[in-house]
Amino acid sequence: MRVLGVDPGLTRCGVGVVEGVAGRPLTMIGVGVVRTPADADLGHRLVAVEQGIEQWLDEHRPEYVAVERVFSQHNVRTVMGTAQASAVAILCASRRGIPVALHTPSEVKAAVTGSGRADKAQVGAMVTRLLRLAAPPRPADAADALALAICHIWRAPAQNRLQQAVALHTRSVPKGRPA
Repeated sequence: MRVLGVDPGLTRCGVGVVEGVAGRPLTMIGVGVVRTPADADLGHRLVAVEQGIEQWLDEHRPEYVAVERVFSQHNVRTVMGTAQASAVAILCASRRGIPVALHTPSEVKAAVTGSGRADKAQVGAMVTRLLRLAAPPRPADAADALALAICHIWRAPAQNRLQQAVALHTRSVPKGRPA
């Protein structure tokens, strides 16, 4: 399974591609950051994020895209920029028919470090270890993108089985009767 992880942001949008399957060693295919100037017009920044993500999709041909689910922060302006960059990533993948999964920050941290409250340094250290890298990817947005991809590879099989079970159960319940 090849997954493009996207840590959305308007100034720095982390991107990372990981390949592998749950239970086996994973391989980093690529990692980077799509950057936009903070003083540029919002429309131009969103186009730059789109072009950067499209480039990563063209180059790495992922089977899935994992995007960090936007959560409420105290700074509404930061949340808006993150949500806008997230929407661009979802749009780019969906336009190509690539399935998109959203993972919360605590879900990603728990998957990669074992603790949903891990800090950025712990996430970077575990990504480095799991992917057998010489050093943590910089900036932290790049490491977070790889962590998203790892999280998806490890959690997707269980999520798929759960969705299949729900679909099977829903089909087996006659219409009009409670599930």
